[in-house]
Amino acid sequence: MNLFFSSESVTEGHPDKVADQISDSILDEIILNDKNCRVACETLVTTDKVIISAEISTSSNIDYEK
Repeated sequence: MNLFFSSESVTEGHPDKVADQISDSILDEIILNDKNCRVACETLVTTDKVIISAEISTSSNIDYEK
């Protein structure tokens, strides 16, 4: 049986890490205010642009630009 394993490592400041930090921050803020929330959040980062794509069910209001 042949098995292939691959992994990727990125450094601080890489767009993938920045996107993960943004998505995690949104999730953390919502969970603090609504324990019954449902969050599916993806963040897309490119030069001079950040796009947040999400399905969020919550009773809380957060400032996404913060």
